[in-house]
Amino acid sequence: MATKDKHIPQRTCIACREVKDKRLLVRLVRKSDGWVEPDASAGKEGRGAYICPQKSCWDVALKKNRLEHALRTKLSHDNRNVLSEYGSKMVEEN
Repeated sequence: MATKDKHIPQRTCIACREVKDKRLLVRLVRKSDGWVEPDASAGKEGRGAYICPQKSCWDVALKKNRLEHALRTKLSHDNRNVLSEYGSKMVEEN
């Protein structure tokens, strides 16, 4: 009897457009008040987008407004600063 492989959910990084395992990406969620925040549990309600945990992907997502486009919102200056600081803690992959 053959065993069935377990399905691993895949998501696309909004910055580099690479398809990766969902658990390898960072989910960002737009809350009902419009604030965007990281969702470590990947279970918060709201529209979500996924980004690789690499500084370069965070920079692209924020500077080229890909995050705003994916989440269908306009980031406030304060919200952009919070996300930029969070992304600056990411390491760069070699």
